[in-house]
Amino acid sequence: MSQPSSFSRRRAATRIAAITAALCVPLAAHSADYPTRPVRVVVPYSPGGATDVAARLVSNKLNGILGQSFVVDNRAGATGTIGTNMVVRSEPDGYTLLANDTTYAMLPSLFTQLPWDHAKGLVPITTLMTTPMLALVPANSRFKTLADLLDYARANPGKLNFGSGGSGSSIHLAAELMNSQAKVSMTHVPYKGGGDAMAALVSGQIDMLMEVPATAVGQIAGGKVRALAISSTQRLPLLPDVPTFAQSGMPDYKVTSWFGMSAPQGTSPEIVAKLRKAIQAALAEPDVRRRIDELGAQPGGIESADYAAMIVRDTQLWGGVAKKIGLQPQ
Repeated sequence: MSQPSSFSRRRAATRIAAITAALCVPLAAHSADYPTRPVRVVVPYSPGGATDVAARLVSNKLNGILGQSFVVDNRAGATGTIGTNMVVRSEPDGYTLLANDTTYAMLPSLFTQLPWDHAKGLVPITTLMTTPMLALVPANSRFKTLADLLDYARANPGKLNFGSGGSGSSIHLAAELMNSQAKVSMTHVPYKGGGDAMAALVSGQIDMLMEVPATAVGQIAGGKVRALAISSTQRLPLLPDVPTFAQSGMPDYKVTSWFGMSAPQGTSPEIVAKLRKAIQAALAEPDVRRRIDELGAQPGGIESADYAAMIVRDTQLWGGVAKKIGLQPQ
């Protein structure tokens, strides 16, 4: 059999080099030109909730900043795992993103097995906003302060109850953490959703509810519920008469709910960085900041590495709370 000539070998090497270059250039161009078509932002919950509000607020601004439509797609179900799994299994090209919240850090405590690697399935981009939690009671409640509520609860273990949007939900575990730190025992009453739990509080069916300001402010302003304390380090300008937990005798209770944006594992660092910078620009817009203030929240925009570290930290925190109360994963 004859050997290939040196000319043939050179021509083959040239072709291989050309093919390699052709494969690499579009990848680099893809990251530089991104986005070149509409981007889907999956919200793993129903429309109208705080995660949905945050996603739409920022997506509307990204339309102009990046020159393509960012379309919010609500895919609710199974505590957010249906929509999340959809994003995890999507192509890591930056055209399918996930808007999620603190509940993501609680999922390992709620399910014995998730259909993706919780620690590696997503690339955190940045936070959209963060918000404290409020301790709420019905407007006609006998309890005027958090100390009143906790003193009664200590003297009457198990007599008071608190509601939530479901076992293992963020407002459930936030209340359980308060109970643990305050060394009180209140009975948990789970509802099908946060809206049902708020309705139960308004009607006096439950004694207490933890909730984010975005959901509670309207009920407070309408005189239907009373806020006893807020978990931020300072009082909110939106609710100047509501003391912090620290001012109410619980300095270690500093629960924060976060809302953020993530991409499938494997998304290029260049695309992640471009999205983070665009989100930071969106959050700097005066009308966006004004709306976030109205929700009783603070704008996000932290570095991707810091967001990833926060998810790890909160996963450990809520895992400990779930274990302490004996929450059984499904």
